[in-house]
Amino acid sequence: VQLQASGGGLVQAGGSLRLSCAASGRTYITFSRYAMGWFRQAPGKEREFVAAISGSGGVTYYADSVKDRFTISRDNAKSTMYLQMNTLKPEDTAVYYCAEARGVVPAVKTLDYNYWGQGTQVTVSS
Repeated sequence: VQLQASGGGLVQAGGSLRLSCAASGRTYITFSRYAMGWFRQAPGKEREFVAAISGSGGVTYYADSVKDRFTISRDNAKSTMYLQMNTLKPEDTAVYYCAEARGVVPAVKTLDYNYWGQGTQVTVSS
C-alpha cells in the first residue's frame, strides 16, 4: 500500500486548505476495511494526532485543537481521504501525514497505524 498526500501550501491565517490522501494498492472494497487518519508534526515537536475516520466514514475523531475547524472525510470509491481545514491558525503550521490504521476502527495513536504517506507541508502565516 502506498499513500500519497497532497494539497499543502502557504496560506494566511483565517484561510482554508484541503488535503487529499490517495491510496494505491487498494481496491475500493479493501480501502473501506481500514480506518484512516491525519497526523501532523511541527519542527522540534512530536507527531500528533489530528483526525481519524472509520472505514465506512461513519465515525470520526478530532483533536480538540482542530475540532469545529477541520473536517475529515473519505471517498471509498476513489480510495481517497480528505482533510478540509478552515480558519487556519499559525499554530497549524506543520507537515501533515496521512496514515492507514491496522483495522476498521479509528485510532489516535501512531502505533495503531500501519502505513504512512510522505507528508505535505502546511504553512500558515500570521
